Amino acid sequence: MAVKWAPDSWRGKPIEQVPEYPDAKELADVEARLSGYPPLVFAGEARRLKRSLADVAAGKAFLLQGGDCAESFAEFHPDNIRDLFKIVLQMAVVLTFGAALPVVKVGRLAGQFAKPRSAPTETIDGVELPSYRGDIINGIEFDAEARIPDPKRMEQAYNQSASTLNLVRAFAQGGFADLHRVHQWNMGFVADSPLGERYTDLANRLDETLAFMAACGLTSQSAPQIRETDFFTSHEALLLPYEQAMTRVDSTSGDWYDTSAHLLWCGERTRQLENAQIEFLKGIGNPVASKVGPATEPDYLIRLIDILNPENEPGRLTLISRMGADKVEEVLPALVRRVKEEGRHVVWSCDPMHANMVKSANGYKTRHFDRILREVEGFFAVHRAEGTHPGGIHLELTGKDVTECVGGAQAITEADLSDRYHTHCDPRLNGRQALELTFLIAERLKEERSNGHVNGVDKAVAATI
Repeated sequence: MAVKWAPDSWRGKPIEQVPEYPDAKELADVEARLSGYPPLVFAGEARRLKRSLADVAAGKAFLLQGGDCAESFAEFHPDNIRDLFKIVLQMAVVLTFGAALPVVKVGRLAGQFAKPRSAPTETIDGVELPSYRGDIINGIEFDAEARIPDPKRMEQAYNQSASTLNLVRAFAQGGFADLHRVHQWNMGFVADSPLGERYTDLANRLDETLAFMAACGLTSQSAPQIRETDFFTSHEALLLPYEQAMTRVDSTSGDWYDTSAHLLWCGERTRQLENAQIEFLKGIGNPVASKVGPATEPDYLIRLIDILNPENEPGRLTLISRMGADKVEEVLPALVRRVKEEGRHVVWSCDPMHANMVKSANGYKTRHFDRILREVEGFFAVHRAEGTHPGGIHLELTGKDVTECVGGAQAITEADLSDRYHTHCDPRLNGRQALELTFLIAERLKEERSNGHVNGVDKAVAATI
């Protein structure tokens, strides 16, 4: 008989990317306290996201997932949360116009604190210390004491996540997301650019549409969809003591849900079939996701799908492709084809960030906008050729005017990186770059519609889904 799953089943499995806490009792005490804290999200919200993702899998919606590479304690500020929320709203409006489909908005925030590392230690000027693993585990300062894993940081991460969610819910439901405010979502450094003009033109068209709808009796008061929006949270399920402590039984269904976020994913370094992260994710009722890199074999991917989504439930599993600009059209077709042949219901999303990292001549980690765009183009081309649905985009971005990724219409160069390089981990697209990429994606989605497809799904077929 199969062993019954429990929130601590992962503890008997091999595990990667785990910190070594020096005080086991202190860790256990923190876990015990966290397990008694109120949930950050609710099972009903996670189920609502799963239903929306089922629409994405069927070609009836598009997934927009984005936010910080790694949230930090030092940069926690309501203005930063507001600016990220605003840029995601802008992007969603642009994509909705392009795809003529609802956009499911999922933020990398309110929990994206832990980061996998390529090595357990790093050396600077001959000094070797444990690697920085995210503010939920240790400090970014290159200092022996700061790099010691501290379990109390989990409680600080919980408190910051709760405050972030409180503000996001207020924005989403309190009128800030009203489509009549679409002009106000533009930020100064975006507004003063050709992209800002293009967005303003789109906003003017939306104003005309809303005026027509109001004349027909559809207003913010009569149609809540105009003044409110759903905004979900997600992060990588990396630090399993925290995730276990936040896992609760839903009183209405009797199922286990991880209440730290609506959606949890496993990364390229932690998706081994017998790994602890996979063991944890397979038992929770939340929608889950897995990164899929260029070394993935079709047989392996089917086995992974069967573990994470054994009931083949639409909306349960998202596969986040992160192949790199040079490999996406070489590797992805066989995977997409096999999943389609096997009849598996998944969301295919594109992460064009993580496999396109380079180091600049002046030592900064960066990403080139043209390579990001090239991977997105390749992702769409593969799904067009295979007759499948390019369901979404997964981006590391910020609403701040940073200089971390080079290129784009803003023409950031490697020499500019030092101007405003603020990330705690990997480089992010700034608002202009994110909006520029969104307009280009919207154009591809519009082409799909004009060519007789709804995001890769033939209209005649889509009408029967």
